[in-house]
Amino acid sequence: MIVIPAIDIRGGNCVRLRQGRPEEETVYFSDPLSVARQFEEDGAERIHIVDLDGAFSGTMKNREIIKKIASSVKVPLQVGGGIRDFLAIKELFGAGVSRVIMGTSAIKDRDLLRRALKNWPGKISVGIDSESGNVAIGGWTDVTSTKAESLASEIEKEGVDEIIVTDIKTDGMLTGPNFEWVEKIARSLSISVIASGGVSSIRDIERIRDLEPGNITGIIVGKALYSGGFSLKEAIEAGRNN
Repeated sequence: MIVIPAIDIRGGNCVRLRQGRPEEETVYFSDPLSVARQFEEDGAERIHIVDLDGAFSGTMKNREIIKKIASSVKVPLQVGGGIRDFLAIKELFGAGVSRVIMGTSAIKDRDLLRRALKNWPGKISVGIDSESGNVAIGGWTDVTSTKAESLASEIEKEGVDEIIVTDIKTDGMLTGPNFEWVEKIARSLSISVIASGGVSSIRDIERIRDLEPGNITGIIVGKALYSGGFSLKEAIEAGRNN
């Protein structure tokens, strides 16, 4: 299982939010590129980048920063946040991004998802963010009546090969992931599942790593890294060991 460090960008800064609430923001660094370079130096196999301004507004706002990161590091980047049209997806791949994460657009515009999958097979991930089991969209501001498990099943049938699942209540809280929920979704699918939200310790990474079935292929870590709970090197080692 790979450990994927996260860079959330808002106002050009590297930040973390509590449960996705913009009013509960902590700014950690003013230069996301330097953070990406440090992650590369520490052995990251992939970096998770979210344009938070884009997620809230519906249009990417930090694209130039993301492009700069893509041209400056060799680590594969997966990027999400405000990617809601075909040209935005094309622009990111043209800039050197390895995977594009579709969230709101994958749910509200299934034709766009299908078009993206046709043009970039094996390079489109779908983010499924959940609050109390229901899918949240629009930067987590709109909680729908759609159940996360149902959406995951639909997305798999569309041909998506990887989903990223986040329990909003745990995100940025350092209280531990929702292990049972992650395992439940993984058991219902045959595609790759990446867990996100709540990681607070090396033990959390080990527990996710050891969940069944074996299609939980990665875990995203953010606040615990920035607050010094553990190093990225330690986290990567924990993900590999079994």
